[in-house]
Amino acid sequence: MYRLHFHPLSTYSRRVTMALAEKALEYEAVTVDMASGAHRQPGYLALNPYGRVPTLVDDDFVLYESTAILNYVEACHPEPALVPAAPRARARVDMHMKLCDLQLTAPAGKILFPKRFLPEERWDREAMKQASADIGKHLEIVARELGDRQYLVGDRLSLADICYAPFLEFLRLVETEVPDVVAAWAERLLSRPSAQQTKPAM
Repeated sequence: MYRLHFHPLSTYSRRVTMALAEKALEYEAVTVDMASGAHRQPGYLALNPYGRVPTLVDDDFVLYESTAILNYVEACHPEPALVPAAPRARARVDMHMKLCDLQLTAPAGKILFPKRFLPEERWDREAMKQASADIGKHLEIVARELGDRQYLVGDRLSLADICYAPFLEFLRLVETEVPDVVAAWAERLLSRPSAQQTKPAM
């Protein structure tokens, strides 16, 4: 059985717990008390030298990057499939997973972390404004990629959608225009049982 070191407020952790829920996989959940600095303790750093979450432990095998964990779980438990079989479709899933982290999660972190965890006097408003603009441009591209489809790749949920889902929960906080097709996609993803089960306390 997998052991997952995570935090319930971590968007990156939620990617993994959503995928595990979609596959109905049992796992041992280990909450890392980041408020008390548990992620900086030697025991945890021995598993994850970056002191972040999530970290997946499978016997003596350890992974500590969320997209790598998603791909590993998919490889070990290919049904129900969260990656298409066709090579070109699989490549598009990989592309969207990477772009999610480069074009959404990186700028979103400049907004979401301060708004969720810091007092306003510590906000870098100029950086947050630029991040909002960058996210807006990216969401326009995502809207074009979605077109009239329900999901990013093909006609079913994939790891690409799951990578985005935890961040779509906080679209209202990024203060940018959200295309209608993206808003509908977000609502569709966040209404899934796997999203409801893993929804953080707001």
